[in-house]
Amino acid sequence: MPIVSPSILSANFANLQADIEMLNESVADWMHVDVMDGVFVPNISFGFPVMKAIQPIAKKPLDVHLMIVNPEKYVERFKMAGADFLTVHYEACKDLKKVVDQIHANGMKAGVSINPETPANVLNDILPFVDLVLIMSVHPGFGGQKFIPETISKIQEVRSMIKARGLRVLIEVDGGIGLQNVEEVTAAGADAVVAGASVFTSENPKETLKKLKVTL
Repeated sequence: MPIVSPSILSANFANLQADIEMLNESVADWMHVDVMDGVFVPNISFGFPVMKAIQPIAKKPLDVHLMIVNPEKYVERFKMAGADFLTVHYEACKDLKKVVDQIHANGMKAGVSINPETPANVLNDILPFVDLVLIMSVHPGFGGQKFIPETISKIQEVRSMIKARGLRVLIEVDGGIGLQNVEEVTAAGADAVVAGASVFTSENPKETLKKLKVTL
């Protein structure tokens, strides 16, 4: 089944519990949690206190995306904070395979993300060892950006790499996803999409999520 992972970065932090409960009741499959450190990306989002607040409320898997340097220092703590998927950036890891192994050793699914400027072929060595590839379709660090059209060819390339090697790796796409482009993204080979602003700024987020699923 296609996967929709709404990004809580776009939720209402003055009433975060209400938005988490709304997602619980919606057709959303996962909840996407963007963690930014102000070093790897030019913005700071939130960390363990917010995740620990979400953990007892969320009834969907927590799809945690680390946009931080030295992610290996925090893997165990993100497991304790409720992460089901933990995705790290290729660009942020000195020893990516070691970090992926660490994530698996802590009982989580491991993902690797690549920035828009990073070519897909950097995934050649790590692809057999991950559960998910997260392709950034905007520059990481801020929500509400426009989708970068060149992402489509990158999705197709990664899908071909996975198929050629007979692997079972999910492709997730993050950034500028909405009703206007979700069909093109999934047709290119994406299994999962992250939707933030397009969901939480809509008049009826639950209905928007339904439409995203139907479009998929």
